[in-house]
Order: sequence, then C-alpha cells, then structure tokens
Amino acid sequence: MTEALPQHMQVIERGWLSANLIIFKDPKCNTAIDSGYVSHSAQTLALVSEVLRGEPLHQLFNTHLHSDHCGGNATLQSAYVDLETFIPPGQAKQVEQWDPIALSYEPTGQNCPRFRFNGLLEPGSVVILGGRTWEIHAAPGHDPNSVVLFERMSRCLISADALWENGFGVVFPELEGTDAFAAVGDTLNLIESMQPKLIIPGHGPVFDYSNETMNRARNRLSAFINDPVKHAKHASKVLLKFKLLEMQCQKFDDFIMWARTTPHLSTIHQRYFSTTQLTPWLHDMVLDLVKSKVALVKNGEIINV
Repeated sequence: MTEALPQHMQVIERGWLSANLIIFKDPKCNTAIDSGYVSHSAQTLALVSEVLRGEPLHQLFNTHLHSDHCGGNATLQSAYVDLETFIPPGQAKQVEQWDPIALSYEPTGQNCPRFRFNGLLEPGSVVILGGRTWEIHAAPGHDPNSVVLFERMSRCLISADALWENGFGVVFPELEGTDAFAAVGDTLNLIESMQPKLIIPGHGPVFDYSNETMNRARNRLSAFINDPVKHAKHASKVLLKFKLLEMQCQKFDDFIMWARTTPHLSTIHQRYFSTTQLTPWLHDMVLDLVKSKVALVKNGEIINV
C-alpha cells in the first residue's frame, strides 16, 4: 500500500514528454513544481487551473531545466502575471541571457520557450510548501544542477529524475565526456541516507521506497559503468523516442535528417559508434525502436506507438 501524500499536496502523473506535475494548495502561497514540455503547455495550464479552481498560482519551482520539466514555464507565467519562478543555481546566467545551446535545448533537438526567473532553489536551504518544511538538496548526475526536495515529517521525497521506481534518468553529462556516473552514485547514497518512505519521481507513478528500489537503481548504474556504450545506446534511443513522441508521425527521411542535424546525437555517435557511419547508425537505432514496438515504419513514415 502506497504511503499517503502530505496534506495539501497533489501529484498529477503525466505521460512521457512531460514531467509529473506537483501542486501544493495553500491560500497564502499556491505552488507548482515542474511544468512539462512546451507541446503540453495548454494541458499544463488546464491541470493547474483545475486544481486551483480560480485561485492564483503564486510560485513555480523547477527541479532542473530539461525541456520536459520547464517547457510550460512561459505559458504559466503569461497566465499568472504575478507568478514567481525559482530554478536551481548553476544555469541562472544562461536563463537570464537565454542561451538555448548551454541550456541543452538546441543540442537535444528539443524546444523550450524563453522564461524568466525570480530566485534560486539553493541546496541547503528550506522552503515552506503546503504548511510543511521541505529541504532542498543538490542531486547531480542526470543533470549536474538538479535538486530534490525532502520533507522529514512524512519522509516524502520529490526525486525528479534522480530516482525512479526502476532506475533514473539518462546521465547526460557522460555523453559529453564529463564523468558523472560517480555523481549518480553520490545522489543515490544521499537518498538512501534520508530513508524516505514515499517517492514522487519526475516520471511514472508515486511509489513506496524500498531496498529493492535502491538495488535496482544501483544495478542499473553498475551496468552503465561497466558498459558505457550500453548507456550511450540507451540515451540515443531516448532522444529519438522523445522527438517521435513530440511529432507522432513524420516522413522517415525527414526524421533521419532531423537526427543527423541534432548535435547531441552526433556527439554520441562520434564518441561511441564512429566505426559506423552516422546515417546507417541512426537507421539501426530507429530499427531498435521498431523492434521494441515503440515505433512503426509504414509507407515511408515513422509513427509513434
């Protein structure tokens, strides 16, 4: 049986493309955590409006700045003119100057409208959400600037992409040549030391924490450390599937052309798969998606399944 959520807290599990949406209702300060992908921004606004029932949204927190966690920021800021947005430290300058390359949007071939921010979610500090005190902790690995939030009374952890029920998010810094698997391990150690009861992940259902959950994550990490090519292949298919989820259906040749011109995919290819030419390698990755039955190629088109 899953532990009960803390009072005044609502979690909306969303499909892939968008991170889960977390809302704290408080007459003095309604807060949303993570805003999903830009193509779902109208849905994000509708979900927030439905929960708040005419009340204003006062605060928006982003656990990290990947496009699936902050793509709806601009829409929420337009709808709630007094909304204050808080982001993790580390990329404040890039957001202020709006650098879509440094923020990973152009390299991954993803979209994120420009948004503003009002303050930082500093690790080591606390915030009040729904009348309870939540600790902010640095959680590097998947993203070097990511944070998680922990409430000690309920032992509830908002884990973002640092811990899922069956692992964790792609370790993106590794794909660019930065050692980050150790940071994933450190973050898992941090989470284990908290001994949380309830985990609210960035994707997937809310779940009870257990030793089995941590063992799955550690085994996954060990597999990637022992075989970085396995991680790189997984990451490639994640990027391809993400775009396919966004497009739903596209001419196959156009999809391959998009992939050819997406810097992150080219970087992965050059670092791990350079013995095969880029286009044939991309065809192989897409074929893997078809074999896994998450894509279909028919009549010259690639279709999301």
